[in-house]
Amino acid sequence: MNSVFSASCLLLRPPVSQSTLCVRLQPQHSSCYQNYSNGQPLSSGSLAFPTIYFRSLLYRPSTIGARALSNEEAISVINFEDFVEKDWSFLETDDSNSEEVHQQKINRIISAGEIRETSRVMISTGSEAFVDQIVNSLPSQLLLLVHDSLLVLACIKEKYDTVKCWQGELIYVPEKWAPFDVVFLYFLPALPFKLDQVLGALAKHCLPGARIVISHPKGREVLEQQRRQFPDVVISNLPDKLTLQNVAADHSYQMIEFVDEPGFYLAVLKFKGTGR
Repeated sequence: MNSVFSASCLLLRPPVSQSTLCVRLQPQHSSCYQNYSNGQPLSSGSLAFPTIYFRSLLYRPSTIGARALSNEEAISVINFEDFVEKDWSFLETDDSNSEEVHQQKINRIISAGEIRETSRVMISTGSEAFVDQIVNSLPSQLLLLVHDSLLVLACIKEKYDTVKCWQGELIYVPEKWAPFDVVFLYFLPALPFKLDQVLGALAKHCLPGARIVISHPKGREVLEQQRRQFPDVVISNLPDKLTLQNVAADHSYQMIEFVDEPGFYLAVLKFKGTGR
């Protein structure tokens, strides 16, 4: 993982089955990415950063130079120096001419998941606004946000203590939160894995009948602009219909909806396998 941010220190508590952390912070602004200056990542001296307490986000000692720890060993203090957070602010901005039209697209993406009160939902690389709308409008049994950005996860965790947050790659999500009924691949082009790897990993974590919703509310045209502007974040493309159908069939998914317009992308898969 290369996507972390500068902070002075973190207070830790002893790990349990695996090293985990919970983020608790008090952002200075309503949106985390208002802390970016002209789209540039923050330096260690540009953000008044509060204490973070470890509880539920993924913590990998090897990525920050910490020594290996046993399950029983307490952790004291770890200093973070010169970490750079990728700029994810483009997921929060709406450059469309009509806010109402954009909201309709988001509503269409969310409704495709058919979330119920008993649903166990996972969102991969979702925007803060997208998570806000799901939390505030659709009750579910469990909501897990998987993201490369510790800053995004920290902002979500500060607002919604019940939302589970995990920093790491989608294909390595721990078994403890599975099985899922709904998975939103909100920004698939940010994942450093082939489509076959992604759908194969999800098949191990989904219940029969689970819905996989792949989306981009602005479509391929804007995605290409994002790729040119943010090449370190946008590293793959959205699958075309034939490719998605073939890969989905290999992992026991059925395509039940596909929309690929210049200004909107939506693909919905239904898992037919036995799951776990």
